[in-house]
Amino acid sequence: MYTLNCRGRLLVLEQPVVMGIINLTPDSFYAGSRTAQLDAVLRKAELLLKDGALLLDIGAQSTRPGSVFLTAAEEWARLEPILPKLTEQFPQAFFSIDTFHASVAQQAFEAGVDLINDISFGMLDPDMIPIVAACGLPYIGMHMKGNPQTMQSLAQYDDLLLEISDFFRERITACRAAGIKDLILDPGFGFAKTIDHNFRLLGRLEELKVFDLPLLAGLSRKSMITKTLGISAEEALNGTTVLNTVALQKGATILRVHDPKPAIEAIQLLTKLNVS
Repeated sequence: MYTLNCRGRLLVLEQPVVMGIINLTPDSFYAGSRTAQLDAVLRKAELLLKDGALLLDIGAQSTRPGSVFLTAAEEWARLEPILPKLTEQFPQAFFSIDTFHASVAQQAFEAGVDLINDISFGMLDPDMIPIVAACGLPYIGMHMKGNPQTMQSLAQYDDLLLEISDFFRERITACRAAGIKDLILDPGFGFAKTIDHNFRLLGRLEELKVFDLPLLAGLSRKSMITKTLGISAEEALNGTTVLNTVALQKGATILRVHDPKPAIEAIQLLTKLNVS
């Protein structure tokens, strides 16, 4: 069991939980997740929570391979009219901000978010770790090489799990030195990894439990499913559920998904299996 301090509220992870995705972007890889207008975002959040999501991850910058880079100011311009309304209207939810810009993380903290989710684990903005420490929020750190524009050209490893583990060990040390107490590790499926890398990582995911920290698995509708099966992201829900089930069996604590209900059902069924 893990306990995270979110602005004085305790997020207790006695069993796996679901994080729903809200993208304030016009170019996210899955069209069904794109939402930009306030009313539509509020409806989306309500549906995700109704379907069982405990956390909602809000992002305003697409991080798919080759995506357009937004400055911190451009990113915050998308978030500013929406984020405070979300946190105000759904006070029972836990909100995370998906950003690698430290200034956006700071502004999102002031707007009421509960966690910071950084695809670069502090590598793209040197101010990020000090900002997270000052805010006192749980920090989700992901493994990636380069940035979304360059990462796929850097998908080369002598030993994938060893390199990810070494990266996490160094980043955890930096976070602890800065005073960050609550950490969540995201191995970064699809980020600077080939399809084969992604499946190798999933097959050995339990090795990352050595850090004794919550593990986040972000597999929802990704290319490791669509390219393997020859389908579109819109057709990838069943494949997502299959891989989420594997991730749960191998120690995932948080499932980051576009569709909470099937993920919740996978958690419920595996929980029943494990206690029977």
